[in-house]
Amino acid sequence: MKTTNYKRFEELEDKYFGKIGTPERDDYEFDLIMELIGEKIRQLRLKNNLTQSQLGELIGVKRAQISKLENGNHSASVSTIMKVFQAMKAKVKFRIETDDMIEFAF
Repeated sequence: MKTTNYKRFEELEDKYFGKIGTPERDDYEFDLIMELIGEKIRQLRLKNNLTQSQLGELIGVKRAQISKLENGNHSASVSTIMKVFQAMKAKVKFRIETDDMIEFAF
């Protein structure tokens, strides 16, 4: 059996999910981000002693949409994600980096 020695995690990501900038890698990174956001929504909801239905009522969506968000199975709008976190009194910050390294947050 042939073994390959990987020196960095990024090498494994490149092999299994594609190199940075490829559609496959972009899909992988988007799915990962949505899963992380979903987990944070679940954690905050439970910390605030809210059911999915209660959180949905607070922001005007159905329980099913909250469930999809928490499970990373839904590409919600930024507006919906912001409403969810605001309903639970959490701050959301976005950081944008451009090729010329100008950074700003809002």
